[in-house]
Amino acid sequence: MKPKKKILDDKLDDHETTDLELEMMKERFAKLLLGEDMSGSGKGVSTAVTISNSITNLYATVFGQNLRLEPLNPEKKALWKREMDCLLSVCDFIVEFSPILQDLDDGTTVEVMASTPRSDIYLNLPALQKLDMMLIEILDTFEDTEFWYAKQGSMSGNSIRTGSFRKFTQRKEEKWWLPVPCVDPRGLSEKARKHLQHKRDCANQIHKAAMAINSTILAEMEIPDTYIATLPKSGKTCLGDSFYRYMCTADQFSPDHLLDCLNITSEHEALELADRVEASMYTWRRKACLSNSKSSWDLVKDLMAETDRCDKNHVLAERADSLMFCLKQRYPELSQTTLDTSKIQCNKDVGKAILESYSRVLEGLAFNIVAWIEDVLYVDGTMRNEQ
Repeated sequence: MKPKKKILDDKLDDHETTDLELEMMKERFAKLLLGEDMSGSGKGVSTAVTISNSITNLYATVFGQNLRLEPLNPEKKALWKREMDCLLSVCDFIVEFSPILQDLDDGTTVEVMASTPRSDIYLNLPALQKLDMMLIEILDTFEDTEFWYAKQGSMSGNSIRTGSFRKFTQRKEEKWWLPVPCVDPRGLSEKARKHLQHKRDCANQIHKAAMAINSTILAEMEIPDTYIATLPKSGKTCLGDSFYRYMCTADQFSPDHLLDCLNITSEHEALELADRVEASMYTWRRKACLSNSKSSWDLVKDLMAETDRCDKNHVLAERADSLMFCLKQRYPELSQTTLDTSKIQCNKDVGKAILESYSRVLEGLAFNIVAWIEDVLYVDGTMRNEQ
């Protein structure tokens, strides 16, 4: 009877798992239909925003407490895969129609409309899924490591190995919540060090790829009318006199030199500058297009191509654009600007919402992995220098 009892228990466990997954599916389906407004009064957000929030919240649930280089918990890994498969399945039904020729049985040829995956989803979604898999694989390689973690000031068993306790290195204030990596007083072995450097380079390339996809998707989203209404009347007002004077008078404009002169000391200052530069950029673009007959804001990109390259507003807009690019390159951990947030909240395109949120969370995970690896390498270098 024992084997039969075991089979029966397994079946009961399978039924319980199936019921639990079914209840989760019902809850997710209800949230999508209600737009996260559980009162049912119709005041919920759009489907695009709901799916975007779902991916963001799922990432926080799975990776929010994972602050160190170690394999992802099997239960959380299964949750991430199952939930993401469910959310991404929407993309299977986002198609575009194109005419094709079809031969009938009687020999005649007719033109019919065939559905194909939408081009942006067809190109970007498989790439993001590949990046996702690569990031999980990177974490899986840190199962048996020569380093470990301890909370600052802790003298627990996890902090002490082979009778040594590492001196804690000074951290920047914004990283106070992260566990501190520890290594042997002799430092890491050459093999472990090379492994860390290789995985850091891989994660860095993944970060760049995810950032590029995210920037492309955000650039394709429509600029909300609410953001346009908040634009200042002049870029000079937004930037300030000295800033504006440099952008106007410099013959050889150097965004890197300008950023060096500004001496930005915190992420908050960098984000504030990004908001001001972006607002002034769109203000100058709008001014450059006012004299053109096609004055609709929806045609700004086309108008900029037709605008005289010597136009002052056009030159300032181009310089502001290059400054924004350098700012994002110099501060890759920068939060979303006011424009990016407005685009995400006002976006109605479900496909773009999925691609933007998916690339955004992968970008954040890749950046974190790079930072964690650099923390370990820094501690290793410190210990070897002490030796």
